[in-house]
Amino acid sequence: MGPTGCGKSKIAIYLRKYLPIEIISVDSALIYRDMDIGTDKPNHLDLKIHPHRLLNIKDPSETYSAAEFRKDAYKEIKSILKLGKIPLLVGGTMFYYHVLLHGLSNLPPSNYEIRKYLLDKVKYNKFFLHEKLNLIDPLSASSIHKNDFQRLLRALEVFYISGKTLTSFKNNTFIELPYNIIQFSILPQSKEWLYNKIEFRVKKMLTLGFQKEVENLFFRGDLNKQLPSIRCIGYRQMWEYLENQINYEEMVSKIIFATRKLAKHQLTWLKKWSNVYSLISSTPSIILKEMLDILKTKHKFNI
Repeated sequence: MGPTGCGKSKIAIYLRKYLPIEIISVDSALIYRDMDIGTDKPNHLDLKIHPHRLLNIKDPSETYSAAEFRKDAYKEIKSILKLGKIPLLVGGTMFYYHVLLHGLSNLPPSNYEIRKYLLDKVKYNKFFLHEKLNLIDPLSASSIHKNDFQRLLRALEVFYISGKTLTSFKNNTFIELPYNIIQFSILPQSKEWLYNKIEFRVKKMLTLGFQKEVENLFFRGDLNKQLPSIRCIGYRQMWEYLENQINYEEMVSKIIFATRKLAKHQLTWLKKWSNVYSLISSTPSIILKEMLDILKTKHKFNI
């Protein structure tokens, strides 16, 4: 686990040289096909040599819930263990990790017609979802930002399907994973170091053709910026640029700002995390050595 830009994928690939590992992606953006540059997806060669499960499993027009992730990840874990290998979960979507380890309320499944109805309302009032939820479930509305369309949509969807508010649901379906789980968080040596790396990465993805990648999605005709895929950091800002809502410089600065905000959010999650080895370094080789030492000395891995 770790914030964006800290080198998690690179370290995971290095680990495969020492252990019989199969990688499972824990990233709510990497699930989408045709979204490679803006999500910093491993390149095709790396993926051919080091396959990542739960990667490229959805079209950008589709949605994917945390509950679906838990089900899919559990299935992949069992499949890898049957091969006599070690599942290695890698990514920065902290809520996915939380749901995998601690479960999720027994909420009703998604409903396309209800989502379409609600999204149609947003076209005329961008704050419709938050205003509606505030009337139905003020407690949930107070904890969800008015621009967080995905969570607002889900909260309203639950009410329209079940007649119950999101707040009224209790976490009663948790089944603990029956495995010995070893957790590592990869942390930056300083916020300044991380922020500089984020800025460099954003500028690099623009030189790699990120605008063209988003243009291909933009001109498909079946996507919009309320979809979870297009609300991913980078894609949302580039979409606004293509709609002439902001200029190029604003788009770049907004992507950098949003990515930094995401990293800060991820670090906040990790500060509260329990039973985790926190490794701090800017050099992947040093982190790799520390991980291998911990696995050998504390968990008796034969490396």
